[in-house]
Amino acid sequence: MAEALVEQRSIDVVPDEERHGTAFSQFTLWLGANLQITAVVTGALAVVFGGDVVWSLVGLVVGNLLGGAVMALHSAQGPKLGLPQMIQSRAQFGVRGAVVPLLLVILMYVGFFASGTVLAGQAVGELTHTSHTSGIVIFAVVTAVTAAVGYRVIHALGRFASVVCALAFIYLAIRLLDHVDLSTLLHNAHFSLPMFLLAMSLSASWQLAFGPYVADYSRYLPRATSGRATFWWTLSGSALGSQWSMTFGVLVAATAGDKFLANQVGYVVGLGGAGLIASFLYFVIALGKLTVNVLNTYGGFMSMVTSVSGFRGQRVLSQRGRAAYIALIMIAGTAVALLGKDSFLASFKDFLLFLLTFFTPWSAINLVDYYLISKERYDIPALFDPAGRYGAWRWDALGVYAVGLLAQLPLLSTAFYTGPLVAPLGGADISWIVGLVAPALLYWLLARRNPPLPTGNQPNTMTGASPKAEAEAV
Repeated sequence: MAEALVEQRSIDVVPDEERHGTAFSQFTLWLGANLQITAVVTGALAVVFGGDVVWSLVGLVVGNLLGGAVMALHSAQGPKLGLPQMIQSRAQFGVRGAVVPLLLVILMYVGFFASGTVLAGQAVGELTHTSHTSGIVIFAVVTAVTAAVGYRVIHALGRFASVVCALAFIYLAIRLLDHVDLSTLLHNAHFSLPMFLLAMSLSASWQLAFGPYVADYSRYLPRATSGRATFWWTLSGSALGSQWSMTFGVLVAATAGDKFLANQVGYVVGLGGAGLIASFLYFVIALGKLTVNVLNTYGGFMSMVTSVSGFRGQRVLSQRGRAAYIALIMIAGTAVALLGKDSFLASFKDFLLFLLTFFTPWSAINLVDYYLISKERYDIPALFDPAGRYGAWRWDALGVYAVGLLAQLPLLSTAFYTGPLVAPLGGADISWIVGLVAPALLYWLLARRNPPLPTGNQPNTMTGASPKAEAEAV
């Protein structure tokens, strides 16, 4: 039973006999991962930085749908290939060249682990009647242990969290509506393009940040699972969960102001009540953050293994090695959380938007290559061979990635850097749109001029079988 529960695989292909589940599992996982306090804070930022309720909500919806669609397209790759998300980057960047976006992905996981642990640590500290620092450490250890068990427990946690957190958010919404004049908030609408684009960028960046690991959680689905079903269940779960949380955040920020800013966790719990209800809400906050922080820890572990294996040729990882990688993510994330716990809200917006700069070009290149160039077919053995068809370094793709990064700089707006074109746009940040469109077009043009070699009789795409056997399997 323990062997069935503890995951044995890491970056290797999941064989057909180990595939299980349905596409609906993606809905519950991503709903549970998004019904949580950090998504509430993300929605609140749209108002904190100057937006009104109506247009902040519209901008958040648009961003969640656009970013969520990109993220869900990555999810649909999982059942087809049976591989973790970032291994696929080797087909575009080379077996070793993929380490370039991977290093940035690992930094993202550590950052999200830290930011989530700050808020969850407050809840755990209150729940256990200890300090917030102790709560951070306790939460980090529980996250690491859960991530070490792996795929089955992660999905079970998502199913449980989706129900519990949904019930809690319904209750909190009822309580909130008792305290606010919703009609007044909705009538006080004043459109501002910069604030609208900020709201859209906040939610789009939230969704796009899931892209580098979303297929990790769909790769065990049976190969016959519909890509369309995987796409829609992933998009609906992630967009619904995040918009639900962010809408709550917008309304809280618009009505509570400094009370919410001073103590996000304390205000939300206080809104719900005291005594047992407060304890339950602290548990819900910790549960929601546990669900998504386990994803960040697991994704960070996968990305670290992918990075190292590109140079060592490693495909299989021991349980001891798995624990060591996860411990590194936990230690790094906990250290950042402890250092930044007193300045969380001030830095979180810039962290989200800065991340977006690095992952939109990666998403564009990966999706164009998978859907338009390779037609959903990869030579899987070559993904592990630096001397194979994809090579060690794909300098053309790396060049396109660099162009995608540079193209965003004139339009980027953060606390530590603001591009020259931001002011003429009234302070609006549309860098992520350029970061998607420019590298997608450039990579498509280059890849069409240099199409991938035919696979011939080599082991091919997702099965590792001959082309004929694969055609029969598909």
